[in-house]
Amino acid sequence: MKQYSLVALALLVAALVTFVVARVLGLLGSAPSAMQRPLVVAGATLAAGQPIEAAQIKLVSWPVGQVPEGAFDKTDAVVGRVARQTVYAGELLIEPKLAPVDAKGGLASTIETGKRAISIKVNEVIGVAGFALPGSYVDVLVSAKDDAHQPFSTTVLTRIKLLAVAQETEADQATGKPKPKMVNAVTLELTPAEAEKLDLARSIGSLSLVLRNDSDITDVETAGTRLSDILRSESTVSAKPAAAPARTAASTGSHRSRPRVAPSNPDDVAAVTSIRGITRREELP
Repeated sequence: MKQYSLVALALLVAALVTFVVARVLGLLGSAPSAMQRPLVVAGATLAAGQPIEAAQIKLVSWPVGQVPEGAFDKTDAVVGRVARQTVYAGELLIEPKLAPVDAKGGLASTIETGKRAISIKVNEVIGVAGFALPGSYVDVLVSAKDDAHQPFSTTVLTRIKLLAVAQETEADQATGKPKPKMVNAVTLELTPAEAEKLDLARSIGSLSLVLRNDSDITDVETAGTRLSDILRSESTVSAKPAAAPARTAASTGSHRSRPRVAPSNPDDVAAVTSIRGITRREELP
């Protein structure tokens, strides 16, 4: 009799354990209401800068222990709000993805708090051959001349987000691949200080965009490049071991190098290389 009692007790304990596990895993009909709660997700792709309509969202059951901060459990709290960024179907809606409650939509609603948007003219080359798309990150270079009228190029801004290309604020997602688009203007998202630097840079020279990897957050600073750096590199590559030493002219600040071997024909006069500052040219003696 005692043996039967132990077996019954074991079966009862096993049943209780099975019941508890089933509730935790949501296998019983009464479990979801206790362990899950409804949250708002996108039922269709929500475009950045556009008000959200009731038909574009839906409620789904979500595990209570996995509810992120800023999530919504009522559709009324989301309808009419403006998406700050593109939200894809099935994606959970949270407060950081939406513009402020009183936002009216458009490009202004997609700008991060504390930043500004500024547009610049570009061409096929400056626009990275059409591959600079909304959401991409670029570095901005300026090419101009210094006080001595010598050309230079330097990076003025790094990892700047493209808000819009021409009038489009979204990249083409139909094929899932980046599709180049030739445009004549882009809009960048900048801090007020960065906007001032860009405005000054475009007034003194021409701008170029350098496309970078979205995940690359390295901020690299360079000293810039001048024409003398390019000429020095070229002269180093083309230098010959038998080159004659240069003769410096103290009065003009220039120097000339003459070949050691005299011309075989008296009528042929060897050219002389003249270097003044960063200007290099061939002259006759």
